[in-house]
Amino acid sequence: MNQFLNSIPSLPWWAWIFLFIFLVAIWDIFIQKRHTIKHNFPVVGHLRYWLESIGPEMRQYFVANNREELPFNRIERGWIYASAKKENNYEGFGSDRDLYAHQHIFIKNRMMGFEVPNGHPNATEPTFIPCAKVMGLHNNRRKPFRPASVINVSAMSFGSLSAAAVEAMNKGVRKAGAFHNTGEGGLSPYHKHGGDIVFHFGTGYFGVRTEDGNFSMEKMKLLVENNPSIKAIEIKLSQGAKPGKGGVLPGAKITPELAEIRGVEVGKDVLSPATHKAFSNVIELMALIEAIADETGLPVGIKGAIGKLDQWEELADMMLKTGKGPDFITVDGGEGGTGAAPPSFADHVSLPWVYGFSSLYRVFLNRNLTDRIVFIGSGKLGFPAKAAMAFAMGADCINVAREAMMSIGCIQAQVCHTNRCPTGIATQSKWLQKGINVPLKSDRLAQYFNTFRKEFLEITHAAGYEHPSQFTMDDVQVNVDDNDLNRSLASTYGYNKTKVPFNGVQELKDCSYLGGKI
Repeated sequence: MNQFLNSIPSLPWWAWIFLFIFLVAIWDIFIQKRHTIKHNFPVVGHLRYWLESIGPEMRQYFVANNREELPFNRIERGWIYASAKKENNYEGFGSDRDLYAHQHIFIKNRMMGFEVPNGHPNATEPTFIPCAKVMGLHNNRRKPFRPASVINVSAMSFGSLSAAAVEAMNKGVRKAGAFHNTGEGGLSPYHKHGGDIVFHFGTGYFGVRTEDGNFSMEKMKLLVENNPSIKAIEIKLSQGAKPGKGGVLPGAKITPELAEIRGVEVGKDVLSPATHKAFSNVIELMALIEAIADETGLPVGIKGAIGKLDQWEELADMMLKTGKGPDFITVDGGEGGTGAAPPSFADHVSLPWVYGFSSLYRVFLNRNLTDRIVFIGSGKLGFPAKAAMAFAMGADCINVAREAMMSIGCIQAQVCHTNRCPTGIATQSKWLQKGINVPLKSDRLAQYFNTFRKEFLEITHAAGYEHPSQFTMDDVQVNVDDNDLNRSLASTYGYNKTKVPFNGVQELKDCSYLGGKI
C-alpha cells in the first residue's frame, strides 16, 4: 500500500484523467441514487445533463429563427439594443413578418400626415410626448402630476434587481424625463438619483410596514415628506406574473441593506401574503386610497392583472356614486413579466393585456368614468406599433419592465429567479453587478426611450395626429381569423375609447404639473 501511495505523485497526466473518470464511475454506479441515467450510463450520462443545461442558449443563438422566440424574439431584442446604443435599427428588403398572422397589427396612415409647424414643441424636441391627462386633477389632489413621458419604467424592486441596475434606470429616466416605479421592495438609495418616482407597495408593505407586517400611514407620510421626487403612489392589487399569489424573498438574500429598506429582519424569509391586510373589500380600498391622498397630497392609483370583473364593476359604481376613486389604473398583462412565478400562474391565471384592458376599459366607459382616470398599460408594449394599439384602445401611458432591462444589457437568459443573472441586472451578486457601467447604461435606457418616442411620434404623425392620445379604435386593425380576415379594434373589442381632451402639445409643455417641474 505504501509503495502504491508513494507512486501516485509520479503518475503521468493521462493516468490522472483515467483515475478521475474511474472515481466518477464508482460514484455514479454505487453511491448516487438520484439519477437513473448516470447509474445506467456512468460518466457519459453527465453529458446529457450538461447539454440540457446549455440548451436554451444553443436554441437562442443557433436554432430559433428571428421571429420564433418568446417572450421577446431576436428582432424585437435587436431593435431595443440598437435603439439603446443609437445604432441603425432599420431593417431592409421588406418585412419578414407574416402580415396575415393572427393578431398582426395594422396602423392606418393618412393620405397626408400631420406636419409639425414652426415653433411647435416637437420641432425642437422630436422626442417630447407627455401624457395628455393629469393624475389627480379630477380628484383635486394637492399635488397633481402630469407624466412628462408616455413611456416609463414599470414596477421592479431593488432586491429583485441589483443596486447597479436600479441606479442605472433611475439616472436614465432622469435624462429621458420619464418616471421610475419602485416596485414593491421599497424606496432604496438607488432610486434617489433625480428621476421622478412612483412609489409602489403591495401586500408586504415594504418601506411603509409596521412590525406586524401591516400598512403604516405614518411611515408613508414621512417617506413622501423626505423624498420630493415621489410624484404618485400605486397600490398593487395583483401583477401579471402571479395574480392572486404572494411572493417569497429567501432569507439568504436579505442583507442588512435590504432589511433596512424593506423593514424586515436580516436573514429571515420574507413572505408577501396573497391578500392585503389594510383592506379586504372595495369599500375599504376606496377608503385607503382617499386616506393616503389626503395625508400625502399625491395622486394615488392601483395596479392589477384582469380576470373577473365583478369587483372592478363595484369599484366603478362606487366612483360614480361618491365622485372619488383612484387617480390612475395600471393594467398588467397576464403574460407575466420580471416577477418569478410558477408556470401555472404565468401561463394561465389572468388575461393577456389586450383582453384584460379592453374588458376593464369597458367597465369604466359604460359609466362615463374614463376621463377621470389615467390608464397605464403594462405588458410587452415597449414597441411603437404596440403602443399605438394601446393608445387607440384607451391607454394614456405605458410602463415597460423587460424592455427597460434589455436596454441596459439584459440578454433574456431567463434565470432572473436564480440569482445568477449573467448581466448583473437581476442578481445580488456583487461580482456580477460590477459588469454594469452605470453611466453608460443610464445613457442607453434614456436613448431607448428617446428612440421609442421619436418613432412613436412619427407613426402618430403618419396617421394624421399631433399626439398619440388622438388615436381612435378605427385607426388600428388586427387580423382576426381566416373567415374574418381583419377588423378594426372597435369591431374586435366592442367599444370606442373616450375622446381625450387635447388642445395641442404646447399646452402640455406649459402645464405646471408636468413631471420634474415641481
